[in-house]
Amino acid sequence: MAQNKLVDWINDSIEEWRLHRDTNYLSVWKEYERLWRGEWAAEDRLRDSERSRITSPALQQAIENHTAEIEEAIFGQGDHLFDIEDDMDDQDPKDIEYLKKYMKENFKKTKLRKAVGDVCLLASIYGTGIGEITIKKEKELVPATRPMPDVNAKAIGVETKERVSIVLKPISPQNFLIDPTATSIEDALGVAIEEFVSAHKVAEAVKAGVYKDTDIEDDATPDSDLEASWIDEEYNDDKVKVLRYYGLVPSKLLDNQGEDDVEELFKEDKDSDKSDLMEDYGDLVEAIVVIGNEKFLLKAERSPYMMKDRPVIAYQDDTVPNRFWGRGVAEKGYNMQKAIDAQLRSHLDSLALTTVPMMGMDATRLPRGSKFEIKPGKSILTNGNPGEILMPFKFGQTDGSNIQTAQAFETMLLQATGTLDTQSTQTQPAGGELSITLSSILKKNKRTLVNFQDQFLIPFIEKSAWRFMQFDPEHFPVQDWKFIPSSTLGMLAREVEQMQFINLMKTLGPNSPLVPILMKGIIGTSSLANREELLANLEESMKPTPEQQQAQQMQMQLQAGLVQSQINEFNSRAQKQSAEAQQTNVETQYIPDETKAKLAMALSNNLDAGAADDKEFERRARVADLLIKEKNVDLKAKDMEQNKEIVMMQMQKNLTK
Repeated sequence: MAQNKLVDWINDSIEEWRLHRDTNYLSVWKEYERLWRGEWAAEDRLRDSERSRITSPALQQAIENHTAEIEEAIFGQGDHLFDIEDDMDDQDPKDIEYLKKYMKENFKKTKLRKAVGDVCLLASIYGTGIGEITIKKEKELVPATRPMPDVNAKAIGVETKERVSIVLKPISPQNFLIDPTATSIEDALGVAIEEFVSAHKVAEAVKAGVYKDTDIEDDATPDSDLEASWIDEEYNDDKVKVLRYYGLVPSKLLDNQGEDDVEELFKEDKDSDKSDLMEDYGDLVEAIVVIGNEKFLLKAERSPYMMKDRPVIAYQDDTVPNRFWGRGVAEKGYNMQKAIDAQLRSHLDSLALTTVPMMGMDATRLPRGSKFEIKPGKSILTNGNPGEILMPFKFGQTDGSNIQTAQAFETMLLQATGTLDTQSTQTQPAGGELSITLSSILKKNKRTLVNFQDQFLIPFIEKSAWRFMQFDPEHFPVQDWKFIPSSTLGMLAREVEQMQFINLMKTLGPNSPLVPILMKGIIGTSSLANREELLANLEESMKPTPEQQQAQQMQMQLQAGLVQSQINEFNSRAQKQSAEAQQTNVETQYIPDETKAKLAMALSNNLDAGAADDKEFERRARVADLLIKEKNVDLKAKDMEQNKEIVMMQMQKNLTK
């Protein structure tokens, strides 16, 4: 049958994909899973003589811290995951609010938050978060009342409503197959999800007409690669191995499933000019194929979605360029985790040798057939002096530096993974090196958050909206909506930012006008249950009352009057000093003449005719001339100082204008 050929074509393709994945990734994924769980396995031993099985929780802490920070950043505002951008011509925003509320209510019923948290955890462990989008049309029972005819009473019961639900299912990379040459789901030839499903679920799908009625049985072949790495014994009853393939398939295999003439269907066209490449991949169509127990075709159809998209989304926790598989926290901290385990196990092995009692004995002087044991109160029989036959001893000493070395390796692990040890930060100051460390951690988390938004969140919202439009058009109208992610700061970033705001408020003081604005920012980024109520009350308190407005106007008027009076005072002082300077200049002009007259009188007083009097006159004349010059210098200096003050007053007057 042609359907067998379709199954063989898909099995041949995914077998090569599975081989590539298992060879390059599966073994390390299994070990990452064990380290996250804290499980020991024989293949994880670091040396042949190792006896201790302890596994350090350092990598577990790093994975959980990183996952919690990303999940808090995604759901920091509750269920407000996204916004819908409204059309500029649309004046009524009620339709947007209705659609957002409708989608968020659906996501709440389908437990989207838990599913996204599981995807983030898988991405932290394996490096790639994968989710499958499924559609469910289910009947919902709701309480209702109906009036009873001819009776003044109401009947209480339930009503049945049909509801379309969009469910996000987390997919482990161990259950996911993709074309090895692809860098994204859209670029791949196809993707496949294989997992064990309960037999009754398959029977329900057959009864509902979703799957074909075939001869499949609940005897799936065990496959340890699909099970958890720590499970010792698998449950092999009442389950079916189901493979769901989303991708391109040859149209002739899909459209001719009922044809019996296989030879005619696959007959070579000798006259065809097509190359082998075009013959194999030239006529492919998007399809959904479900195979049970590796050989039974349960479903095969062209893609029923109107956008012909694949219902699988994925993102990288840390980007690896030009690769589909990303880099997770477990891969970053793997080497340091192994170093920590080596130090701790060697320390415990050493303690086992140095703390457990050991005895050296002369075997020839012990009673024949005796079984040597050491117990409290036990009597030991010897053939001779026990002090000569028995000798307790210790096998070396345990080096205490192993613990310090393990702690140093743990610090390196936190550095490699970009996570933060909450216990170590409590002993460090709130500034300095801690601020630098926090800033680098926030930047790394922001890169992961951007990958999640661009590669996972927005594609999931868009694909969900397309399915609502197609399968539930009564509640979700068909339109080209634009979705905007609403992820906010994570918990760590929010705490750092709020701490900075609080320190700034302390420096400003309670009366600063910036304090209410900073308080609004702190409350707005918090996760308080009554955040909206607090913001509304704070906004109301920031508005001034009529009395405060009147007092503020009076204060502004008083301030303006005070400034004007100061300006008038400066002007009057400048005019006074200018008048005094003019008077001084006038007096300065008359002083030399007055001085000369007084000098002439002084020179001629008390002098008689004669040579001695002439010499005395000349001496008085020279002294008077020096006094006049000195007085002129003092007057000029005083005049310059007054001019300088006048210039300063004029400049100050111009500035006040």
